[in-house]
Amino acid sequence: MGKGGATSQTKELFEDYDGFVEKFKPKKTTDDCYTPPQVYRAVLDWAAAEYGLAGREIVRPFFPGGDYERHPYPEGCAVVDNPPFSILARIVRFYMARGIDFFLFAPALTVFGLLRQEGVCAVCAGAAVEYENGAQVNTSFVTNMEPWRARSAPDLNEAIARAVADFRRERRRELPRYEYPDAVLTAARLNYMSNHGTDYRVAAGDCSRISAMDAQRPHGKSVFGGGLLLSERAAAERAAAERAAAERAAARKWELSPHEREAQRRLG
Repeated sequence: MGKGGATSQTKELFEDYDGFVEKFKPKKTTDDCYTPPQVYRAVLDWAAAEYGLAGREIVRPFFPGGDYERHPYPEGCAVVDNPPFSILARIVRFYMARGIDFFLFAPALTVFGLLRQEGVCAVCAGAAVEYENGAQVNTSFVTNMEPWRARSAPDLNEAIARAVADFRRERRRELPRYEYPDAVLTAARLNYMSNHGTDYRVAAGDCSRISAMDAQRPHGKSVFGGGLLLSERAAAERAAAERAAAERAAARKWELSPHEREAQRRLG
């Protein structure tokens, strides 16, 4: 390969550095879910009222780098926390063997698997929890503070739903919404045009691939999936295509089914 080709390839790799690094990042699992404070407070308030935890020390041993087996548990404490789901059965056995009260988050669909351990109850709240890493997990709970083996908890479900709504509202307020200028085209915008009946095409000579705008780099941001920097002419054409797509989107209406058209022909 000639020197010019090597330089071009190096430049392309450098420009796509964010995408290159992204491939090697560990994927998020339920073990990486950080509980929004609004959700945890709703759960704690419900558990405190339900099990009379007022005056007892509440322990949260599950945090990055924490070790629940070596964590100090004061006499009479109760654990209310969101543990790693992958080792939840082992955690439950640990607390049962030591007589430590707990109320733990658990996956909603497989919580009955924890009933292999005697003395625990599945509190099936079935709450749709959105965690701080964006993961959405249907969540129930497991505890040793119930006389029952399994139960529903509609009031807990409602409390969590309100907390998740509060969390989403705060997140929307905290995260500014940015829009790309007409000169930056993303695959998402082309998909939008296709969904709304708009034909737009850009020639190779009218665009250059970018991974991030200069304004984004100081904030550690990038164009998700990469983008195209458009020439002035292509940007003007893109703006016109966007307006056409938006007009078609606004004008969309329900279509009559074949059955309704047949009924229509019989009218009058």
